[in-house]
Amino acid sequence: MTEEDLIENFQNYEVPENLMALFMFVNQVSGQEYFSDGFEFSADKEKLGLKTYSTDELFLNSIHEFANADGTGSTYAFWLKDNITNLENAPIVVFGSEGGYHVVAKNLDELLQILTFDCEPMVGWDEVYYYKNTDEYEPSRKITEYRKWLKKELSIDSLDNADPIVQSAQNEYQASFKAWVGNFYDD
Repeated sequence: MTEEDLIENFQNYEVPENLMALFMFVNQVSGQEYFSDGFEFSADKEKLGLKTYSTDELFLNSIHEFANADGTGSTYAFWLKDNITNLENAPIVVFGSEGGYHVVAKNLDELLQILTFDCEPMVGWDEVYYYKNTDEYEPSRKITEYRKWLKKELSIDSLDNADPIVQSAQNEYQASFKAWVGNFYDD
């Protein structure tokens, strides 16, 4: 993915500064090696995955995918709740490759912090969670560099448990997100 692809992916919205900084980190430091399990910038200009939920323009224009969340096709996206125009403050949602849609972070900075946990989200119809078996865990090749970069450049600390961030975001936004998606998709 090029910088132009990233910019074009957001249509009329400005790419959040911290997302662009992450994109530059990936291109300059991480390259083809993962810095966090499952995360990879992507752009589905046709929104084919989202269209499995709805082809309504309001739905499609309110969800802006920007990255794969796992190796099977789950995606991270900004939800433009209540006509939010600043993506920096938009909740981050995940759409599962096998179904399910959930809020995982209140904003981009919280997702960047979740990524320090170095774990793919487990997305189901009823829940989303980040779990890693510490006995079998193999760190992503560039996770150490990512954690150092995130602290130095964006003053965001690493974490060893994503649950509090996800739970807080779910408490604030999940009910309204589920109701909103329900206007377009009946699961």
